[in-house]
Amino acid sequence: MKQVVLVVWLVSVFSRCVSAAEPPAADLLFAHRILPLLKARCFACHGADPNQLRAEFDMRSRAGLLRGGASGEPAVVPGQPAVSPLYQAVAAVAVDQWPAMPPKANDRLSRAQVTSIATWISAGAPWPGAARLASLLKQPNPWADEDGVRVKTSGGLSADWTNRTYAPQDLWSWKPIQRPPLPDQAGHPIDRLLRIGLPENLPPAPPADRLALIRRATFDLLGLPPTPAEIDAFLEDDQPGSFARLITRLLASPHYGEQWGRHWLDVVRYADSAGFANDFERPNAWRYRDYVIRAFNQDKPYDAFVREQIAGDELTAGETGSPRVETLIAAGFLRMGPWEQTGMEVARLTRQQFLDDVTNSVGQVFLGHVLRCARCHDHKFDPIPTRDYYALQAVFANTQFAEVDAPFLPSENTTNFTSHQKYHRLRQENNKRLLEGLPKQQVTPNDFGRTRLGRKWRTLFRWGADRYRPIAFTVYNGPTRLRVRVTLRQRRPTETAPADAVGEQTNILTGGDVFAPAERVQPGALTATGLQAEIPETLTGRRTALARWLTRQDHPLTARVMVNRVWQYHFGRGLAGNPNNFGAAGEKPTHPELLDWLAAEFIANGWSVKRLHRLIMTSQTYQRASTHPDPATLAQLDSAARSYAVFRPRRLAAEELRDAMLAVSGELNRQPGGIPARPDINLEAALQPRMIMGTFAPSYVPDPQPSQRNRRSVYALKLRGQRDPFMATFNQPGTDDSCERRDESNVTPQVLTLLNSQESADRALAFAARLIDLKTGAAETVRRAFRLALGRVPDAAETTAALRHWQEATAEQQNRRPLPYVYPQEVTRRANEENTGATFTFTETLYEYQDYQPDLQPHQVDARTRGLADLCLVLFNTNEFIYID
Repeated sequence: MKQVVLVVWLVSVFSRCVSAAEPPAADLLFAHRILPLLKARCFACHGADPNQLRAEFDMRSRAGLLRGGASGEPAVVPGQPAVSPLYQAVAAVAVDQWPAMPPKANDRLSRAQVTSIATWISAGAPWPGAARLASLLKQPNPWADEDGVRVKTSGGLSADWTNRTYAPQDLWSWKPIQRPPLPDQAGHPIDRLLRIGLPENLPPAPPADRLALIRRATFDLLGLPPTPAEIDAFLEDDQPGSFARLITRLLASPHYGEQWGRHWLDVVRYADSAGFANDFERPNAWRYRDYVIRAFNQDKPYDAFVREQIAGDELTAGETGSPRVETLIAAGFLRMGPWEQTGMEVARLTRQQFLDDVTNSVGQVFLGHVLRCARCHDHKFDPIPTRDYYALQAVFANTQFAEVDAPFLPSENTTNFTSHQKYHRLRQENNKRLLEGLPKQQVTPNDFGRTRLGRKWRTLFRWGADRYRPIAFTVYNGPTRLRVRVTLRQRRPTETAPADAVGEQTNILTGGDVFAPAERVQPGALTATGLQAEIPETLTGRRTALARWLTRQDHPLTARVMVNRVWQYHFGRGLAGNPNNFGAAGEKPTHPELLDWLAAEFIANGWSVKRLHRLIMTSQTYQRASTHPDPATLAQLDSAARSYAVFRPRRLAAEELRDAMLAVSGELNRQPGGIPARPDINLEAALQPRMIMGTFAPSYVPDPQPSQRNRRSVYALKLRGQRDPFMATFNQPGTDDSCERRDESNVTPQVLTLLNSQESADRALAFAARLIDLKTGAAETVRRAFRLALGRVPDAAETTAALRHWQEATAEQQNRRPLPYVYPQEVTRRANEENTGATFTFTETLYEYQDYQPDLQPHQVDARTRGLADLCLVLFNTNEFIYID
């Protein structure tokens, strides 16, 4: 009874409102509010697919509403909203009879939208025809202020989409960057802006102790632990500005580029192989990796960094201050995504896959928006029409793959070429002998299988030799060529069309289908920015124009996106929570004023990333302790930890963990750059077959020398089809998708891996041997172990416990006689021949293992050293080692 009274009261109120305010015609209300609402919230279940109507209810017409669904009752009773099931469902006033709709609570209508439904039904529920609707939509929307903001774009595929409105808060990233005035308070600008959102009665945490600060800063900027000498120097520097001087020293280290280059490589999906079933190695991709590291070390202005990666092959020498070879290598960014083409695939499809991939990659990496959502239809949430998607794609319509001759730069590391070429040549020669030894007329399954395998490996080895040649993995501009054979390297043609020739045209693809071209589009960019993109239709120059548009100082997205990434890597979370998605589906900024201020400052300071680091790290916010003196108040007032009242601890990333263990054990080879290192990985995983071209790829074999294997993790070979289990366990991301933020997990396999893996055991043994070599007393050895691993000396209780553990572990080791590790010299595989399906076998020689020099092994040291290794393993497993606070 109460519900009936409520409905009658609402109808009465609606009637008075209609009479008093004399709203516009009901037709106008339907065109601007009701129909868009029905399409957005109802049609998915009740009309999108006429063959799968929920409850047999079709809402796409007035007749359908009057007919109703499976209940047999009309959904709308014109003039009587109170008894109309449609109104009762959306208003949730008769849930015992009509369940609340839409079903998901997050999709329910607002009070204003429910009011509009009632007003429309009260007016007779008119449903104008298509021509009348088109005319009505051209008229001003009287509810614009209530409905949201209409954004001017190039236009959607329908008038409804073109005229849609957006909640103002969902458009924050499209607005021009505005430098907000700083609060009238003393202190660092970042601290002053963050005080705006600090809850009352929640004072910030005090400054972190100096040991925590140097460890935090060193891992953040270098990805390595500080040495005892570096810690002592910082602790003894009690003069003002000591932390700023520490930051300056760290930013000048060549290891800075390795750490921050790794972050960038996560975003762009760097890998040394192509992925999918044809996981060919990309022998020259390492030059792009090293370009990124150099760019960060040189503090290349970010706008130049963007231009070189988008259009490096188009830029004239010196246009960004970089040599021509450098910018050619930089354009390899456009080819970082996974890609394959086989002889069985339609070239047009694989070409379109590249165009879709690079379009979305540019959107996520530089613009902070997921553009793939607009490939088949206008974007569901953001002001990105399909027309803009294909206009941006048209910029890359002339972009073709090429391996281009590019002399090695003096800064590129080529020192390991000779030793690596030796094993490549041995494999090549062995494969040649295998093919020559097979009968000319294949009879048995082994003949067929080995012949096919040998021919494919011949191609792989030919390609692999390019790793040692001065070739850039890059692109050029030209018409799309049909590849005669997918096994041939892609070279730039000697004769190309003139630069001012008209390039290839691009059409909107209906439903994203390459075989359903529709309207032609001109090269362009995202029109919702309000910034004109003057992009030519010529063969050359499209990407240069796009790069200049991206790096305009008044661009609303580019600087915001990069500043947010840098903030995230310092604090564990961006000011906007989804660095690759600044759209409506992403997390809104917690401190939008600070994000804008930092973006404006970033541009004003010449797009310098190092100056941005210095600005962030010299704030009190960055230097705060990770614990609060009043944790109960902190939990009550800031349970989501969004106020930055404390510094949020973080676990070491997979690469940081491995590199830290190598550094502490004394094994880390700090040599920069060069061809990828092949570290030891789990042997079972290493010998698992990896598929290429319908057969096996050569087995993964680690480099034979410890110094080659134990390099920084950023230089390790990254194969899409064969991941390192240790790194994957600690959340190293895959390389098929852009990684905006690494997953954070704390699961049992991580504990077991860090405690029991061969990687951990080898590092602990080397650490123990390093300590034993110092020839100090037991207590001093323990003290030194703590200093190297944790940066501090142990207290008396820790020293006593450590000495006891060492003694007990040594006693246990006295009864053990470890044996040398045994490594395979060859591996025999069984496979099915591709054409006949018959089984064949082949044996692969693992040449590197013939010269393999293992890391220090347990049988090479005494029981006392092995006992100390057990203590070192304990230190590696402490939270103090694996977390930064």
